[in-house]
Formats: sequence, structure tokens, C-alpha cells
Amino acid sequence: MKNHLKDQTSPYLLQHSENPVNWFPWCEEAFAKAKRENKPIFLSIGYSTCHWCHVMAHESFEDTEVAQELNQHYVSIKVDKEERPDIDSVYMSVCLLFTGSGGWPTSIFMTPDQKPFFAGTYFPKTNAYGRMGFLELLRAIDQKWKTDRDSLFQSAEEITRQLQEDSRQSCVEPHLLAKQAFLQFQRSFDAAYGGFGNAPKFPMPHNLMFLMEYYQISQEQSALKMAEKTLEQMYRGGLFDHIGYGFSRYSTDEYFLVPHFEKMLYDNALLLMAYTQAYALTGKELYQRVAQEITEYIQREMTAPEGGFYSAQDADSEGEEGKYYIFGFDEIKKVLGEAEGEAFNQAYHITRKGNFEGKNIPNLLFESSGTMSEKNRQKLYSYRKGRSNLHLDDKVLTAWNGLMIGALADMYRVFGQESCLQLAERACVFIEGQALEQGLFVSYRQGKRQGNGFLDDYAFFAFGLLQLYRATLKEDYIRKAAHYCSRAVELFENSENGGYYLYGRENESLIARPKETYDGAIPSGNSVMAYNLVKLWQITGQEEWCPCVERQMEFLAASAENYPAGQSFFLLAKLILENPPEHIICVLKTKEDLIELEAKQRDGADILVLREETVSYPLLNGKTTLYICREKSCLPPVNI
Repeated sequence: MKNHLKDQTSPYLLQHSENPVNWFPWCEEAFAKAKRENKPIFLSIGYSTCHWCHVMAHESFEDTEVAQELNQHYVSIKVDKEERPDIDSVYMSVCLLFTGSGGWPTSIFMTPDQKPFFAGTYFPKTNAYGRMGFLELLRAIDQKWKTDRDSLFQSAEEITRQLQEDSRQSCVEPHLLAKQAFLQFQRSFDAAYGGFGNAPKFPMPHNLMFLMEYYQISQEQSALKMAEKTLEQMYRGGLFDHIGYGFSRYSTDEYFLVPHFEKMLYDNALLLMAYTQAYALTGKELYQRVAQEITEYIQREMTAPEGGFYSAQDADSEGEEGKYYIFGFDEIKKVLGEAEGEAFNQAYHITRKGNFEGKNIPNLLFESSGTMSEKNRQKLYSYRKGRSNLHLDDKVLTAWNGLMIGALADMYRVFGQESCLQLAERACVFIEGQALEQGLFVSYRQGKRQGNGFLDDYAFFAFGLLQLYRATLKEDYIRKAAHYCSRAVELFENSENGGYYLYGRENESLIARPKETYDGAIPSGNSVMAYNLVKLWQITGQEEWCPCVERQMEFLAASAENYPAGQSFFLLAKLILENPPEHIICVLKTKEDLIELEAKQRDGADILVLREETVSYPLLNGKTTLYICREKSCLPPVNI
């Protein structure tokens, strides 16, 4: 059976295109049908590599009994959260209001005018795991709709009113936010196994980036120790794929041993930044190796022929989570031979008993007595690829590509690795080559672009351009970064109460207009905009950015007051604003002299290149001249 999803490009929607449920994409046709037939709407939000989305699809959406109930009494809408982060944000807030927690799949029941009256996440088909069965829930809501619809509408109106509130807070002591965040991380830190809080443990690399920056400024040793312990433990555990490289989504245990096996582009981009920063700070070879292995994984498995980066790889193979990644004790020996297999098993703690459902996740969490050669790793990688397949979500998301472009630019700046710069620049060319006439797009797949860009698309892509400028000093990159930030201000800023809305004047209007500030799995668009505005002001010195910086910092400081550790990327930007790096204006005489600035780039200095001398910045002795300022003091000009 085909439903209304068959012509969509989203891999997630296409996964449901042959369900017996008569799915619609988010469209006016669906809402008009609900109004005409006087039916409630069931909205299901997820993404293509989501394990529990697969489970609910198999149990309920592929089931004819459930489909009959949905098709008879509801209008059903399916949304890919990665293509419509605006819809996801609004209705995830609804889920949090109803249940106190969120996740995917997100299950929303709402009126034909999009106002929600009930929400949850995964539901089994019938009562199980202490959860109400989906079939029973559908029948109960249908009965309520027919007998007491007014109460559902009242609930929907109240929830919608709460969503639309946009109050401005005041922050008493914004200068203490960074220290408060550090203390909060310190209290929740797991000194034994790294990470913060209890299982499940998420990488949250921007938290580690903040702690490393906080250490540099405060010399608080425990900040660096928390970051390093976590970085080392995440790599040594099964969270890192020691055969094919790259990091999985999160750890289901406190040790970082057993991951939720899906791999996301954004996690690997942010982790690449964190390991690169750790190397720049400590010089430890381990961090360089991990960064290089992440890059190898991205280049090999996540890069499209045209240059963009794919979104994700699934956790499941042939319906089993982690099947692609795990090995049996004798299986390793069969592939590598008795002696080499025994050495690998000892090095990576492969046992007959296993550490995951009778099989093994390779890891380096304990003392090793063996080794693995590159030849043997390649053998296991090739064997694994031939044994089972992983679903690839091959859409290219502008926002996530911006993060990876920035991470690869950092790799080039710190390590001088040309292949990283080439990857970043090719992706940048691809994104701009596909851009819509009026601006950025959300996603691209199989020759089709989807949607006008949201805040995250503009903020994250501008971030990538800024990092490319910092790595290469090509003025075109900072000019483009300034352009996209200016467009973001124009499209998304809330001039009355501060901050930036997730969707702007060129996007569809929803029942609420979210303004995200929490730095969760991904930093918020507001936090990344704060970083961008700070760097544009610091690098260019253009005063037009100053009021933008002040407004954004005031807004985010107020929102961070209750839980500063939840806005670590904003606090990273705040630390950089309050403790600016060395600033250099280079008046260039010959292009060859740019090479001499590479050491300064690696040290993190902000460099503005002037192609011609000015009245304020003349050439000294007719040669390339550097005007250097550090710690709010300017030094006499010097030649390279």
C-alpha cells in the first residue's frame, strides 16, 4: 500500500511510505481533511536512524489493526525532525509539558488547527513496560473526542497559551555564570569513569570545550581533569568504533562501554572540535590520533561525492541493534587466524562470554596485553562490511554540515592537515552551490532541496565559515560569515525581548515561535550566534557588531541563570568575549607573507588581513606589517 509519503525525499518519511497507515506529510491538505471530516490529528515525529522509531513502526504503524484505527478516526501526519526542526521544537516542548521528559518518536494528538491536547513518546501496541498500549490510547482518545471534545479543546488552548509565553528574565550576577557552571559540572562529574551524571551518558562535547576554555583562563586544574578523563574514557570505551572509527550517539552504561550504536554527523563534528582543542591545549598524541581517526571515518563513510556530509548511520542492522558492530570470540580468530586473533581478543577484551548480548563490543577500557595492527583492523573492517549492512541517512543538512566544516577547519589550523581543509572547502562550495536565491536551505537529497533555512542553518554555517577564515585567512570566508549573520539578525531576531527565534519571516508560522537557548545534544542556534557575533566583532573590529553582541549576551545570561551548565556553548562565547585572544592586524605586502602567520593561527590569535595600507595602519619600512594587541594593550608595529 502506498500513502501520501511516496514522493517525499526524507529517508525517514520514505521508510513509512508503504505503511498501511494513511500518512500525510506536514501539509495543508492534511489539516484541511481533518477540519472537513472533524477528526483529531495524530502527529508522529522521528528520524531515520532512531531505534525506538523503528520499534514503534514495526509494532504499530506496520500493523493493520492499528492502521485501521488511525485511518478511520484520525488524520495521521509524519514529520522528519531533522528536516523540520521548527515543528520538532514546538511539539517537543509540548511533550515536556505533558510528561516532564522528551524523546523520539514523539507522539502528539492535536486539533485540526494544530493545537495539542495529549503527548508522549514511544507506545507499545498493547499495554507493556508499564506503558499504556497505543491501540488502547487511540480508542480512548477517539471516545473522548466524541463524548467530551470541549475538555480536549480547553486543554489544547491552555497548552498553546503556555507555549506562546515569551517573558524576559533578569540575571543578577552574569559575571559568575561560568564559575557556577564549572561547579555544577564538578558536582555531577563521575571521577571513576568520566562523564557527568548517571547512565545513559551523552558525549556533550561543548561541555568539555567550555571546561577546557575555563581551565585556560582560570587555571582551575580540575576543569581540565574532568575534560581529559571524559575524552579518554569515551575513546577507550565502545562508544568509539575501534574498527571503523567515529563515535556512536551515547553510552547506555556509566562506563562508556555499550553505546546506542547510531552515529550522527553532529556528534562527530563536535567531538572532533573537542579532541582538537584538547591536543592544542596539552599536546598529547592520543587526542591527535582520535581526531585523525574521526576525520578518516567522515571522509570514508559520511562524505557525498558532491562534497556535502551525510546525516547519520543507523544503530540497527537486519532489525537488530548493534549487530553490525559486535563480534564473537571465535569469529575474530576465524578472520585473523589463531595467533593474530588471540592478540586482538586480548587487546580489545573479546571474551567467550561477551559484553553485549553474548557477543563483544571491542574496547580499551582495561589493561591490554595484546595489540592490533593496521592490517588486521582493515581485515576486520572489510569482513564487517560484508557481513551486514547499515542504513545510511544520506540527506545533507546545512546546519550539521556547518558544524563539520568548522571542525575540519580547526583540524587544519591545528595540525596543518591539507585533506581536512579540502573536505571543509568542498562541503562549503556544495552548500553555497545549492543555496536558494533568498538564502540557505534546510536539507538536500537526490537533487532536491527542502525548505528555507532556520536559525541553526544560518548560525551553524556562519560558524563553519568563521572557522575556515581563522584557518586560512581567506577574506571571502569572513565576508560570507558576516553576510549570513546579518541575514540571521534580519530574519530571526526578537528585537523586543532579545534572542533569536528558531524560525523566521520566510518560514511557515506555527502555533508557537520557539526561541531555543539550551545547549543539549547540539548547541542552540542562539548560543552559536553569540559565538559568531563575538568573533566577528573581535576579528573585524567593526562597531556594528557591538550592539548585537551586547543584546545577545544579555539575553542568554538571563536564560542561563537557573542552570548555567545547560548553556555551555554560550558560556564558551562569554569567556572568549571577556578574555579575548591576541589580536593581529596584518597589512599585507606580498601573499607569501601569509605563510608566516601560520604559527599565530595555531595559537588561536584573531587575525585580520588588510590587502592595502590605510591611514590608521600604514606599512612599516614598506614591508608586511603586524599590529599586535594583547591583554588590552597594543604593541609597536613590527615587520614579519
